[in-house]
Amino acid sequence: MNITPQNTIFIIVSFEGPDVYSLAGGLGSRITYLTNTLAEMGFQVHHIFIGDPRKDGIEFRQNGKVVLHRWCQWISKYHPGGVYDGEEEKLYDFTKSVPPFVVRELVIPAFSEGKVVAILGEEWHTAEAICCISDLLYYSGLRDKPLMFWNANNTYGFERIDWQRLAYTTTITTVSKYMKQIMLKMGINALVIPNGIPKAFLEEVDTRDVSSVKERLKANLILSKVARYHRDKGWKPAIGVISALKKSGEKPLLLARGSAEPYGAEIARRAELTGITLKDVSLQGDIEECYRQAALEGNFIPYLEAIGEAGKADMLNLLFPIPYSFLRVLYKASDVVLANSVHEPFGLVGLEAMAAGTVVFCGCSGEDYATHMYNAIVLDTSKADEIRFYVDYIRTHPRKREAMSEAAKRTAEQWTWEEVAKILISKLEFQLRIKKRGPLSEAMTSKPEMERQLYKTS
Repeated sequence: MNITPQNTIFIIVSFEGPDVYSLAGGLGSRITYLTNTLAEMGFQVHHIFIGDPRKDGIEFRQNGKVVLHRWCQWISKYHPGGVYDGEEEKLYDFTKSVPPFVVRELVIPAFSEGKVVAILGEEWHTAEAICCISDLLYYSGLRDKPLMFWNANNTYGFERIDWQRLAYTTTITTVSKYMKQIMLKMGINALVIPNGIPKAFLEEVDTRDVSSVKERLKANLILSKVARYHRDKGWKPAIGVISALKKSGEKPLLLARGSAEPYGAEIARRAELTGITLKDVSLQGDIEECYRQAALEGNFIPYLEAIGEAGKADMLNLLFPIPYSFLRVLYKASDVVLANSVHEPFGLVGLEAMAAGTVVFCGCSGEDYATHMYNAIVLDTSKADEIRFYVDYIRTHPRKREAMSEAAKRTAEQWTWEEVAKILISKLEFQLRIKKRGPLSEAMTSKPEMERQLYKTS
């Protein structure tokens, strides 16, 4: 049986989502683009996530093909800091209230129409909820019908997952061969379904916007880095290379977009100790409206003004969410994009920057798309000296730099969300073919009576 828009609906369960409030990293982007791509292919998609408390609880997009279900809004209104503000309270509520809603309001009506239902969970926050959905389907006599995938984007939170229970109730997937190898060591043979980029990212970046960025930054060497402030993400060598370049008489600039984690303060102190001038850059005005105008209308003026008014500095710490329409401009304006994590499950930043035609410095973990000296620089170490060597190399070999940039763009064309969606559907069809019929054992449930009562009373 083939999976088609006529016979299948998708239910996606995640913490992050498309709202600015709900975006904290690559997961939010992954889910948003996957959801939109499936809808563009004609599929009906329901997306349940921790949404902005100020927005409608249910919203229809893409001519009704995407239905957003904003969850935990009654908790989020007391936690304005974003999706992970009040994380434990949200997790408890999400786990208890999402499963009965999914089964009763989405799955059962779809089955009554003869539809195939594909349920996709993302990251550790949803693992128990996915298990509970499976339990409730079992009690309803429907467990043999839906396709259930749960995806690991990272190893964060792995210690909080009941792996035996999760592996029994769902098909586990992950985003790269690197992550697959990590999970094999845990006894889990996960399917690989990679991340991707929107086709729009392959469009040429407007050279006028790039020129505007360069004119305002006034640096002779621009490096950019977008990553969480975490020890695995390679911030120390990034600081080290800026310091070394500055000491040698260069005028480098690091454009940094990190996160609100405490490690950011440690990086700031390290920058100061190594003689780097760091400035925090905030956005003036309504951040969400600026984001909307940049994303939909290409109005980058507030962002250009913010980085232009920061004054002379060696490192600009951008404290605001950046829409991808402007992020691509920053990538293209950069001489190098540092995606130099020592542990990177996939490396979406590297792929996005490659699509913009920029030279990317990757680590050597989950970046399946990167080939050293062909479409990227693949670093073997986490040392600033290695980064410095290749920075000098690409500056003194302009033809090689140009060839790498062109190869990077060609590579990115093979990793669009349209291509990823085809991979997902093929693996769902395979699971549909081999799916075992008949009732599942009650051994899958660790708290059967609690879940039975949950379904009855919710």
